[in-house]
Amino acid sequence: MNAHRGTRPIAARPAPVIAGAVALFLGGCTRPLLAPTDQRSPFDRYDAIRGQFAPQALENEFGARVPNVRERLRYKE
Repeated sequence: MNAHRGTRPIAARPAPVIAGAVALFLGGCTRPLLAPTDQRSPFDRYDAIRGQFAPQALENEFGARVPNVRERLRYKE
């Protein structure tokens, strides 16, 4: 008797893995859900009307975009 009866050959196993990797690679090229200029919350609109709007991201000294967490969480009077 064949102990491996009912299993797929070894050559057929990588095909689903390769197909999944290709799908993940191509799926990264879609446009983001929200643009950087879109308002993320009602508080963004409130701050913009009152002239206290803080941008979502800034450029650091290396030119990379980093979240502007400190300014967005700052206490506003």
